[in-house]
Formats: sequence, C-alpha cells, structure tokens
Amino acid sequence: MTPGPIPLFAFDNTYARELDGFYARVTPSSFPKPGLQLLNEPLARELGLDVEALRAQAAEVLSGSRVPEGAEPLAQAYAGHQFGGLSPQLGDGRALLLGELIDTQGRRRDLHLKGSGRTPFSRGGDGLAALGPVLREYILGEAMHHLGIPTTRALAAVSTGASVRREGMLPGGVLARVAASHIRVGTFQFFAIRDDTDRVQQLVRYTLARHYPDQREASNPALALLNAAIDAQARLIARWMLVGFIHGVMNTDNMTLSGETIDYGPCAFMDAYSPGTVFSSIDQRGRYAYGNQPGIGQWNLARLAEALLPLLHADEPKAIELAQEALAAYPVAYTKAWLGGMRQKLGLVGDQDATAAPAASDEEDGGLAEAFLSLLEAQQVDFTNAFRSLSSALRGDTGKARALYRDPSAFDAWSRSWHARLAAGGLVLTDDAEKAARAAHMDRVNPLYIARNHKVEEALAAGVRGDLGPTEQLLAVLAQPFDERPGLEAYAVPAPSAFTEIYQTFCGT
Repeated sequence: MTPGPIPLFAFDNTYARELDGFYARVTPSSFPKPGLQLLNEPLARELGLDVEALRAQAAEVLSGSRVPEGAEPLAQAYAGHQFGGLSPQLGDGRALLLGELIDTQGRRRDLHLKGSGRTPFSRGGDGLAALGPVLREYILGEAMHHLGIPTTRALAAVSTGASVRREGMLPGGVLARVAASHIRVGTFQFFAIRDDTDRVQQLVRYTLARHYPDQREASNPALALLNAAIDAQARLIARWMLVGFIHGVMNTDNMTLSGETIDYGPCAFMDAYSPGTVFSSIDQRGRYAYGNQPGIGQWNLARLAEALLPLLHADEPKAIELAQEALAAYPVAYTKAWLGGMRQKLGLVGDQDATAAPAASDEEDGGLAEAFLSLLEAQQVDFTNAFRSLSSALRGDTGKARALYRDPSAFDAWSRSWHARLAAGGLVLTDDAEKAARAAHMDRVNPLYIARNHKVEEALAAGVRGDLGPTEQLLAVLAQPFDERPGLEAYAVPAPSAFTEIYQTFCGT
C-alpha cells in the first residue's frame, strides 16, 4: 500500500480534548486569493515543521482557507475588564485556535489564527483583520522576542485577497500566531462570573499542568496558580519597563497565565523618557500609560484572585486573606526584577557577578536608577539611547552621552554618582580591560535598535502597498538589537518630535 502524504502539522489538541464547554467549534473563512507575505522560518524550524512544505501550503492553510489534517478549529471563551469595566462575554471574535504542537524542545505551543472570520463571539464584528495590523503584530512580536522578553510570535502573515472595511477599504490579512497558550485572566473570569466553580477548578488544573507542572500536586492548587501568575507577570512587566515598551491595552483579556506578552494592537516604544507616555487612541485618560503598567499588572492579578476566591478557601474571609497575602508579593517580585535589570543596564553587575550580592543596598541602587530616569525626563532624553550611551562613557568617551542632553552638566553631575557607585566595594574597575568587559556586558542588555514607531509605520505603509522590503529590513535589524552594524544608523535615531507629538496607535487586528 502506498503511504499517504505526511501531515503538515502533528497536532495534539488538549484544549479541545480536555476542556469541553470552554470554546465554540468554528470553521474559518475561505478567502478568494490568499498569498503568503512573510514566513518565520526560524520559528517554523523550532516547531519541528518542514519549512519548504509549509511554504508551499502556507497561504491556504495559515489563512484558514484550508483546514489541515488534525486541526480542531475553535474559538475560546473569555470575559475581561476593559479599561476597568467588566465585559462578561468577549472570546475569540476574529480568531481561532487551530491546534497545539509540541516543538523541538518538548514545549506545547498553540497555533492560532487572527483575522480568520466570524465566530459565535464576534459580537457584530466581521471577524477579519487588515493586513497592516497583521504585519505590525509580526514585527513587534519579533522585536520583543529578540530583546529576550516572553512573547507570542508570528509564524506567518498572509494576505487574503479580500478587502475589509475600517476607516476605508483596506487589504485583508491573517496572522498565524504561536503562543505557549492563550489562557488569559479573562478565561477564568468568564466562568467565575457565572458561578461555575467546577469549570474554574478544571481550568486551574489544566493551566497548572500546562504551565507550572511542578505545582500540580500543590495542596492548594488555586493558590499555587495565583502565586505563579503573580511572579510571571511581575517579571514580564519589569522587562517591558526596562526597554520602554508600552502595551497600550492591558485589559484582563490581554494578560496570559503563561506570562507572555500578547496582542500588539496599540502598543509602542517610548522615545523621550516620560512616565505618562500614551500612544493608544482609545486610552483617553492614560490608564495604560507607561508608568502605570506595574500597578495595572497588580490590578489585573487582583481580578484573577477574585475569580479564584471560592477555590482558595471555603471560608470567604480566609480566602480573601490568602489572596491579599499573595498579591502583596507582587510589588516585591516586580521591584526585584526591575532593580536587577537596572543594575545590569547601569553596569553595576557584569557577566561574572550578575547573581552575586550587590555592593550597595537596594535603596542606594534604586535611588541611582531613579535619579537617572528623573534626569532623562527633565532633559527629554531618548530612553534607549541614554542607556546605550553609558557603555561608551564607561570606556572613557562621554561625548555620545553628553550630546543627548540639553544641559550636559546635568549628566556630568549624575555621572559622578554613577562612577562613585562603580568604584564601590567589589566593583573597582582598575584598568581599561575591566572597563571594556563591563561595557561589553552593558551593550548586551541595552539595545541599540528597538522597533522605533516611525520605522514601524514606514514599513507598514510600504507593506500594505505590496512592498515588503522595508518590513524585511526592519525585521533583520530587530533580530540583532544589541549589535551595532554599519549602515543602520537611521534605525537608532528617535522619531522627529513632529511625528511623536501626533502619533497614535490603534487596536487594528
């Protein structure tokens, strides 16, 4: 007997198999003329896929126009607090979970399509996506991945050959997204607000098994999950803050239990440092401003704690006490992660002593970091370039750093405190070789290239016109964010103030 064709994907769909009632089965839309725009070959290989076979079928399969063997397309149910107000039913309104894969490292990964058509959760929407926002999520996800920040990633961007109506008629697209899972705080809320404690408990067990298997046998599984989510989110948001990333729409349906960044709609990177920076067109009151993100993270986790309350303890006052104790650990975990990152960015620890006890107290080092940020804000200095320039200053060339400031003497004053800290116990840099090694370490944590907003917009405008060259070039730059390369100087320059002053981002997909 002649063997049949080898399936494109080896799906193992535990969400569909184990969580009946948590989703609606759907059939993705069939598009008239799907075309592959971008294929993430390194990610495809990481997933154990045959890249050439995938490329040949990607347009149809990853647009949803043809359902591959083994897939079980479903739209996941979830609720969510959106800008502080509870929406009891959201769910995948223009997306679906195609299935789950086991990658080459043995990790379970979701393969998810955004823009694949209407579902029972579409709430009157068309279920489609425009190509521009699809390309945007592809770019931003890759930027975050190469910065070392946990994130969903795009496997492919596909054009549909159809138009979608937004502010006008726009070319349509579908994003094929990969994630550790798409379980959100809002997934728990969906069942908790319906008093379906059995399903909340079922989801706790499933999430622990999938993301925190070492906690599966915990005596209080719901509390173990809450503690794990608190730690994961504290570390994630600290990493956002350390690179100047603004998510823009930190609703509870956009907070994953895996601790990955998800949904790159109105997100952006900050240029000049200002805690109040907002780019999202829908964030009129600055709820999700850059400086508010750590607090919003804790607020969202409090909503998770509320959803888990009946499972934390049968006695409600005791359950509340347990939740409050767990949530109190969040600012501690966040500060530890943020300060640890700041110490590396400022060169206070290096390759050999990154995990060693610091020579100064948390209060002293935190004060030095906060003083630097205050200086950046007062002088309206670019966040990314300010940190990157410190390695040159450590090597003895202060010109790059001083040129960023309206009043270079203000940098000089802070720099004296910085050098005094560097000379503190155990951190004396006595020769040029030691300084060079410490500076090299700083260059490995302070990026030179980020997804500059104006460069992203240039790439998207060209991509929508059919020219993917700028997108591919930007992706190549962002794949090595810490490595200075000749000819790429324009990618390290902040946007002109005229651009930044009017720039807005949107919930496009």
